[in-house]
Amino acid sequence: MNDRLITRRDFARTSLAAAAGASLTSAATLRAKPRSSRVVIVREEAVLDTAHKVNKAILQKMLDQTVMAVTGGNAAADGWKAIAAVKDKVGLVPTPHLNPTHPELIELVASSLQNQAGLPAERIVNAQGRNLEIVKSCTVLIALPALKAHWLTGIGTVLKNYIMFSGNPQAYHDSRNVKLGEIWKLPEVEGKTKLVLVDALYPLCDKGPQPDPRYKWHYNGLIAGTDPVAVETVCLNIITKKRELIKGEPWPLTPPPLCVEAADKLYGLGTSSMDEISLERIGWRKELLV
Repeated sequence: MNDRLITRRDFARTSLAAAAGASLTSAATLRAKPRSSRVVIVREEAVLDTAHKVNKAILQKMLDQTVMAVTGGNAAADGWKAIAAVKDKVGLVPTPHLNPTHPELIELVASSLQNQAGLPAERIVNAQGRNLEIVKSCTVLIALPALKAHWLTGIGTVLKNYIMFSGNPQAYHDSRNVKLGEIWKLPEVEGKTKLVLVDALYPLCDKGPQPDPRYKWHYNGLIAGTDPVAVETVCLNIITKKRELIKGEPWPLTPPPLCVEAADKLYGLGTSSMDEISLERIGWRKELLV
């Protein structure tokens, strides 16, 4: 797969700048800010059994490894304390539909924040949905999407995970997915996401609207970072390569996930070039796809 995701010709033809209502000049200024382009993939073959049931002890181990790798902490507790302080109010933002975030992962993130970072339970909330007052009250957000394609936005993982915050999700469907990056710049949201943690245990590589079990598989992983675009770029590569393996030929997503490069080029949210992303791979390597 071409790591640029869409070519310069495609970029001009689809008029991303006009569609998003932003200029490339202003985006270049945004991208001048320091940003992380490091993504961690942690996998364990035994985290799911043949019936897709989660082994919570193994998932906890994976979560600890992920947080340490993303934050550079010497222990998981150090990592969680780097993400959220005791005084913070943390909003967890899981995926509720199509290929939902595993409840075991949501539970382990919440318990880790309590037991390892010392946050009181009442300062950890589910922030998914249209209620921007909840999001506004949060000082930290943790994005917890599941890895999946989506029939309305091409890819439905990181960038789409905040779509309900817009109050008008229909405005970001089909080719208008190009504008998903603007939601991450809402004043209630911008700058609050301290961890992007993708549930890649049992991904969905075709788009729905009903999940087809033929296109789900055991990836048995967590994918994480602090740059939402870099994490989404890695996710898109995995989805695309899995689709090519299934078909034996290119099998493009529809609608095209224009949002990924636009989040970089137009909104300055991170990097969409695999050449600029440093990948750390921990654990099981079978069919890594990236």
